[in-house]
Amino acid sequence: MNEEFIDALREIVNEKGISEDLLFTTIEDALVAAYKKNYANSSVNGQNVKVTMDRESGETHVYAQKEVVEEVYDETCEISLEEAKEISPRYTIGDIAEMEVTPRSFGRIAAQSAKQVVIQRIKEAERTIIYNEFKEKEFDIITGTIIRKDRGNVFINLGKIEAILGPNEQMPGEQYNFNEKLSLYIVEVKNGTKGPQIIVSRTHPGLVKRLFEREVPEIYNGIVEIKSIAREAGSRTKIAVYSNDDNVEAMGACVGPKGIRVQNIVNELKNEKIDIIKYSKLPEENIANALSPAKILEVKVDEETKSAKVVVDDNQLSLAIGKEGQNVRLAARLTGWKIDIKSKSQALEIIEENDEELLIVEEIQE
Repeated sequence: MNEEFIDALREIVNEKGISEDLLFTTIEDALVAAYKKNYANSSVNGQNVKVTMDRESGETHVYAQKEVVEEVYDETCEISLEEAKEISPRYTIGDIAEMEVTPRSFGRIAAQSAKQVVIQRIKEAERTIIYNEFKEKEFDIITGTIIRKDRGNVFINLGKIEAILGPNEQMPGEQYNFNEKLSLYIVEVKNGTKGPQIIVSRTHPGLVKRLFEREVPEIYNGIVEIKSIAREAGSRTKIAVYSNDDNVEAMGACVGPKGIRVQNIVNELKNEKIDIIKYSKLPEENIANALSPAKILEVKVDEETKSAKVVVDDNQLSLAIGKEGQNVRLAARLTGWKIDIKSKSQALEIIEENDEELLIVEEIQE
């Protein structure tokens, strides 16, 4: 190895962000292993061995290390004080004496071993850089390009690495075509044995949240807050928003001029329906808003059981419940309350029944 090799190492250190000291130390450790492997039958076999690499010239030297003792019992790891002083007069009992045992052919082996270590370190450094970069983007949105499908998984090109869109993270009914660009939510970044693994999602509620932050400046700037999201991916999402500025209307900001902002998000989610709800600190009002588009007559809440009884006009019952119960189900998840909906006529029947039961009880008591 020569100065050109050292210059190349330093260039790699600067480009890949590898620690120079760590790289040289790792190379020297690898050279020790290479020496023991290739010179196992040498006279110094079994001794402690040290390999040094000059940081400027790249020259390598192999040293056998022996403990300085008064009487030698094992020549492979011990040396007498008299012999040690022939190497250097500074040695005393208990010191570790170093004797150079560099083979003539070691330069070629050293160069090959160093190359392997450098290649490995480059790979590790690149993996670390990619992992750290995407770890910072965990729970954020990213755009990728579909490159292939395999066993139900969709593989996405993110530039420096591929991401995996698993079956459970795919929107029902959505087609994933080669070379198509997608907005994705980074669910998890793992550092595996083969390098970083990026798990992305199209179904996570966080995707909707990040899309609104991207489309609505007022949300990005903190003027409008997203209080909660309930989503059934590919079908419908409810999002509750609140304005911290009396001059900014939260729902209007999210809808945008002529509905362009929310429409961009709907298009990205392949026509998934989005209900934008005005958040209220009052549970009754918040629940009523969450059941939109149904018109609510009355909401009674039980703070202890975190449950609510809701009354609607008879012609609003099916709308409030929604197809297969979707509207009330999403409203319950959005608000965090159990919701029981009754039509006005059903509520009156219950009241009448309760009144009759009360009369019977009163008659018996009399």
